[in-house]
Amino acid sequence: MSSAEQAAGTGQAGPAGLVVADYWAAAEARDWAAFGALLAEDVVYEAPQTRERVTGREAYLRFNTEGFPGDWHLAVQRVVSQDRAAVSMIEFSEGETSQFGLCLFDLDEDGRIVRITDFWPDPYEPPAGRAHLAGRY
Repeated sequence: MSSAEQAAGTGQAGPAGLVVADYWAAAEARDWAAFGALLAEDVVYEAPQTRERVTGREAYLRFNTEGFPGDWHLAVQRVVSQDRAAVSMIEFSEGETSQFGLCLFDLDEDGRIVRITDFWPDPYEPPAGRAHLAGRY
């Protein structure tokens, strides 16, 4: 099993899942040349919570290289893919804090990432009235 397949979580990731696993591996390594090679020239990135949109490979590379300073790390928890689409769950950490993110990817016919929709849900405490209905982890 390749490291990309291991990152994908099942050992049976399709082509889109392998591209996404390579995307996250390049981001973690800060290998921006490899990262950029996975992107279509007209890639579109959107983050619904912040309503940010970045259009184009060069703009998205700059967004990543300049927009996330610090000693951060990410770990792929799971990648699920079908045809030219994939979804990933990652854990992003910096220092003592971490956050989970969900990211949807669409690939073009050449196997490059053409669209990314990035969700970073904030954790919250459940209502007290349902504490008896679920365990906590």
